[in-house]
Amino acid sequence: MEKRGWDAFMKHKATKAIIMAAGKGNRLLPVTRTTPKPLISVNGKIMIESLLEALISNGIAEIYIVTGYLSGQFSYLPQKYCTVNITLLFNPYYSTSNNISSLYIARDYLGNCIIADSDFIINNPKILDPGFEDSGYCSVWVDETKEWLQTTDSNGYVLSCNRNGGKNGWQLFSISFWTTKDGEKLAKHLHQTFKQQAITHIYWDDIPMFLHKHEYCLKIRPISCNDLQEIDTLADMQKAERKNI
Repeated sequence: MEKRGWDAFMKHKATKAIIMAAGKGNRLLPVTRTTPKPLISVNGKIMIESLLEALISNGIAEIYIVTGYLSGQFSYLPQKYCTVNITLLFNPYYSTSNNISSLYIARDYLGNCIIADSDFIINNPKILDPGFEDSGYCSVWVDETKEWLQTTDSNGYVLSCNRNGGKNGWQLFSISFWTTKDGEKLAKHLHQTFKQQAITHIYWDDIPMFLHKHEYCLKIRPISCNDLQEIDTLADMQKAERKNI
């Protein structure tokens, strides 16, 4: 579909992005002992820069990066990418809480936005096209996985999610798109869950996928397994570097 037709079909358009970059990256030790996971270079490309450049190429000019571990090392990014507005947000809970705390810190910026983890190498920037139909996650059809797996109806709307994986479904990747309405709802649920109920050990994704799943109508955003590379472990890094040889 040509670009004009695609835009006409989409109901929403992301205008900003929230990047989650606060974690310690323990599964990438010893590499992350002195370097935050998002600032690791894979095949000569720093992961968070790969994501930033893909966002910028899609016209996203308002970007919030939530930092924590070794946060000072991210300070060069606003100047390097000075053509857009990059704001660094520090998460003081990063060492004692799961990533629900990072999105809680960025809750004021939810709505018509992209939320992305920062441990990807983006091979196909088109997956971050800002046009989207309904809130939901970038997802890859897989025969089997141990990662979060979604089942859908015939129109691509999520019926269920299994955090332990399974067979024949849509594997969730941590790049998602959120409407204004769902962003406001998510901000409210973040405040209730993290601040009022003091639930700190979960992923923020647990809110729309499990804790309040009946209040969200999520739709998968299909992508290919070749569109990005997730670097979660040393084995992932080694695999990515071998693939480029």
